[in-house]
Amino acid sequence: MGVRTLHFNRRMSDQDALMWSIETDPLLRSTITSVSILDRTPDREVLTERIERASRSVARLRQRVQATPYNLAPPEYVVAENFDLDYHLRWQRAPGRGTLRDVLDFAQPFAMSGFDHARPLWEMVVLEGCEAGRAAIVQKIHHSLADGVGMMKLSTAFVDPKRSAVADPGPMPAAPAPEHPSVIDQFRSGLGYRARRQLALVGTGPARLGSALRDPLGTATGVVRSTASAARMLRPVSRPLSSVMTARSLRVRFDTVTASLPAMKAASKRVDGRLNDAFLAAVAGGLDRYHRSHGEPVHELRMTMPINVRRKDDGEAGGNQFVPMRFSFPVTTADPLKRMAEMRDLVTAQRAEPALHLAAPIAGMLNRLPVVVTTALFGGMLKAIDIVTSNVPGAPFALYMGGARLQANFGFGPLSGASCNITLLSYIDELHLAVSTDPAAVPDPGTFVDCLGEGITEVEKLAET
Repeated sequence: MGVRTLHFNRRMSDQDALMWSIETDPLLRSTITSVSILDRTPDREVLTERIERASRSVARLRQRVQATPYNLAPPEYVVAENFDLDYHLRWQRAPGRGTLRDVLDFAQPFAMSGFDHARPLWEMVVLEGCEAGRAAIVQKIHHSLADGVGMMKLSTAFVDPKRSAVADPGPMPAAPAPEHPSVIDQFRSGLGYRARRQLALVGTGPARLGSALRDPLGTATGVVRSTASAARMLRPVSRPLSSVMTARSLRVRFDTVTASLPAMKAASKRVDGRLNDAFLAAVAGGLDRYHRSHGEPVHELRMTMPINVRRKDDGEAGGNQFVPMRFSFPVTTADPLKRMAEMRDLVTAQRAEPALHLAAPIAGMLNRLPVVVTTALFGGMLKAIDIVTSNVPGAPFALYMGGARLQANFGFGPLSGASCNITLLSYIDELHLAVSTDPAAVPDPGTFVDCLGEGITEVEKLAET
């Protein structure tokens, strides 16, 4: 499998820049961490060559972030000087007995440590000598580079569809030359970006005016709906709805749960829903059990869920193409079928929110504020989120890295101020759930995971009837 050509914008989008800037509060760091379990240790020479080749073909893997003077425009990416693959790809012995728990315990502080801003924003560690002859790869990447879907596209540069290496991958591509834009060049580029943005706004003016003249009532109604939707998106919240998961810290705990893809899909079909509806219904059931185990039942909780806004014509676009929607959802519905239907209707309503199309201009407006103001604004909102969920489609066939077969793949999303993040990643006929919790909010992770597992089992059983 050759390296697919992925297209990245040279400059961060306004949404990416927002994620980047609010990290002045370490609670709001947005690092994506993946833990891949392999059936054996990958061939070191083969995997190193593959990643070296990928770093020369996929621009973002050798680029660092360059701020724009006076915040005239979002930061841009430039090819870093002295790129060192030995820094980004490291090999070491697995800790302890090399169990999955040992690997996750290694991954936790690795995920929470900040990136070196002078280097590209990714790191990978191969853990050799895991239990039963297996190996693990722990990788982290900054969320401003890619969302879950974008990260899966990016991972195609590292994986193969068969165990044996490609017979003739062709000559090694030339390494991109380091870039050293002067302050004047950065200033000009920032001014050019600002001018293009203004021209784009002016250019849409006549079309908007024409639409208003042709259909004044419809235009006015649309403005009202969009304004109300944006207000819901930015509505300030001060505290979580959970009465149990309230504290926050800089720590993180990783756990995993595995579910059946065919069973969860079959369950969702019973309400004419999607896999995501079954996933959310299982999560809601688990959260209800967890709160009841503490003697603190709650009627609803607050969730942040990314809505994928990629279009078919985006092709092999990397980066982020999502809008984080924040909404309350019920957890006390006893009937799992009814719970799935509720989730289906809630998510359908979120996908229809007019504010989805306003995310970029809203982010651009917020980026013009002082960073301390933006960070305080989002910090107050994000720390009142009870849970973040995400559903990322993975490969429906076996994958290999350096001749080793991928057995399981867990993608741990950032907490970003929430008490927990549950990210679902499909692989062949399994669903791998990566469970990130803040130990201050969830001091009993074993109970939390058990409750989540019971919620999943409850939904899976619907496929049997």
